[in-house]
Formats: sequence, C-alpha cells, structure tokens
Amino acid sequence: MQEVLRIEGLAKTFTLHLQGGARIVALDGVSLSVAAGECVALAGPSGAGKSTLMRCVWGSYGAGAGRILLRHAGGEIDLARADARSLREIRRTAIGYVSQFLRVIPRVPALEIVAEPMIAAGMAAEEARERARALLLRLNLPEALHALPPATFSGGEQQRVNLARGFGPPRRLLLLDEPTASLDPANAEVVVGLIEEAKRAGVAILGIFHDQAVRDRVADRLFELHPVRERA
Repeated sequence: MQEVLRIEGLAKTFTLHLQGGARIVALDGVSLSVAAGECVALAGPSGAGKSTLMRCVWGSYGAGAGRILLRHAGGEIDLARADARSLREIRRTAIGYVSQFLRVIPRVPALEIVAEPMIAAGMAAEEARERARALLLRLNLPEALHALPPATFSGGEQQRVNLARGFGPPRRLLLLDEPTASLDPANAEVVVGLIEEAKRAGVAILGIFHDQAVRDRVADRLFELHPVRERA
C-alpha cells in the first residue's frame, strides 16, 4: 500500500506563561506512518498526546521538531513547515478533519454547511447538495432539519452534521477525533460503514476512538502513545 502520511521525530512542547513559563512536553520523537486504505488508531491514556498529534497534522498546532510528510500533488509536502496559504489549500483538497464538536455557523443551514467543503474542492454545487442531503439522511438527520442552522441542534445532531461534512469531499487523509462520541448505537454503525467505504476508496485514516468496539472494527492497527513525564 502506498504511504500517504509519514511522521518523523515529531515533538511538541507547550509553555505555560501564566505559570512562570513552565514547559510541558506533550510529544517527544513520535514517528508513524499511514498508508492508503489503512486506518491507524491512536491509543494510550489521557494526556498521552493523541489530540495534540492530530492537531499538529491538521496544522492548528505548530510542531516543535520533526517532519509531517503528506503525499500530495505527485510529491511530498512537510506540513510542519508549510505556510498558512499552503495549509489552507491542502485542507481544501487533501485532508479532512472530523472533531468532536461542530463549529456552528450562525444562520447557515445544515445542508449548506455539509455541501460547502465539497463545492470548495471543485464539485458542482447541485451535486454537492445532493451528496450532502444523502449523507445527512444516512446519518438519520431528518430532512426537516436540513434547512435549519445547527445552532439549536442537540450535541448528537451537530456531530452528525460534522460527520457528513467530513466524509463528503474526496480526501487522501482523514483525521477522526472521537467520531462516535455523542452517537447512539444505530448512528455509530453508520459511521463504521462510512469509515469502511473510505478505506475501500483508498483514504488513509488516522483516528482516536474511545469506543473500543468501534475501534476494533475499523482499525487495521493501533499506535500506542505514552505520556511524556518531563516538565522543564
């Protein structure tokens, strides 16, 4: 299988300016890879750096050291060194990220929130809206809610909008942070199906799954992280 993501020697330290400049080492020399069609699940206790690693790959946290290499446009790009413009383009075309929480956009209907990244990736607007509608229905969000802004939705409904938005556009790499955290068993089963379909389509998936039953079904292997005890 072709390698899509390769992380080499990734390190990340946080400085607590309100605590006298204390430094907490969250990641220290982490190396891993994810291939096309493979799902790698990050494992380890709370505080091991799982979410930090995901945010470094997404680019919302800068890396202190190491490389985050993504196969892209016929070559490789180091996400740890990419500028803001390059990161925006890569997020538009190559990487998807499903977090536990939807960033609620005021007055924008759920259907448009889901369709937007597909349109941005080059899909025709009507086709994107049809796919958005199909995904929302598959995730058991009633059609009556599609035209409403998700601000007043329940946590589980908002997460289903977030999942539809993440699985909508074609991606080389998909980051999943607790994709079934707020879902009932029926909708968790839908997510398992979406993950399996993405893998068959050759998408590389890096995820955090606290639901062990879901993790055991979708993960091809685990990557264990351990807390770094050093405090400087």
